Amino acid sequence: MADKLKLLVAGLLVVAGIAGFYQFGDQPQLYRVLGLLVVLGLATGVALLSTPGRAAWEFGRSAILEVRKAVWPTRQETVQTTLLVMAMVVIVGLMLWLFDLLMKWAVTLLLGLGG
Repeated sequence: MADKLKLLVAGLLVVAGIAGFYQFGDQPQLYRVLGLLVVLGLATGVALLSTPGRAAWEFGRSAILEVRKAVWPTRQETVQTTLLVMAMVVIVGLMLWLFDLLMKWAVTLLLGLGG
């Protein structure tokens, strides 16, 4: 029950921060954004005090660790793959263009629209 209350408080803080952002529309935008960021930080802190918040934090940390374990392609592999994709786009584009010309010719011939 305490976790639900903490998450409810965090949600209410977010709603209050957004409402305050628009309520103080006559103030400079810098102050409104800073106020909103402070309230969102407080809401995040309250949410992290709950069990689901801690679980989400641990999930994020483990996701970062998994990303660090990933084997990223080298610069050469990236360039080669990019060039291959660009070449395939050009080839498929030309094929579609030729198919379109063929279909235009066939429709024109079938409908007798040619001169």
